Amino acid sequence: MLISESAPEKLADYYYADNNPLFAETTLLAFRDAGVEVHSVHELIQRGVYLTSAIKCGKTAYGIQTSTILECSRLLERELSLFPYVKVYLLMGDVAIKAINSIAKRNGEPRPVPAGSTYKIRGDEFFFRGKRIFPSYLQAGPSFFIEKANAR
Repeated sequence: MLISESAPEKLADYYYADNNPLFAETTLLAFRDAGVEVHSVHELIQRGVYLTSAIKCGKTAYGIQTSTILECSRLLERELSLFPYVKVYLLMGDVAIKAINSIAKRNGEPRPVPAGSTYKIRGDEFFFRGKRIFPSYLQAGPSFFIEKANAR
């Protein structure tokens, strides 16, 4: 399961929208850069990858308030419960990481991903409810264009 930061400001840019939406385009590019040859969101779904966002409403400012992340993590937690057989969580960006950490904290579980810069913690192994977590960079939206060394 890939969990990105938030829904886009324009619904036409969301993963599952028609006509080559921005989130689909940048996500497919990230997968191809990682060596997975896919050309559509449907192909990712066929491979067992579900795409969602930690924040369900559109992002209208650069940052997202911690209180918003905490509240929206309740919706994300309900969504995660619909997928009991998930094997891996790919957390795209700090907001997704904070949302998973919030869910764990609310349920008295240890923090799955420690504090720290993504580039410093990426090589370590993390788990949430027995499932592997990969913290990564935000792949969708205007901040997608990251250095190639980090994209790998």
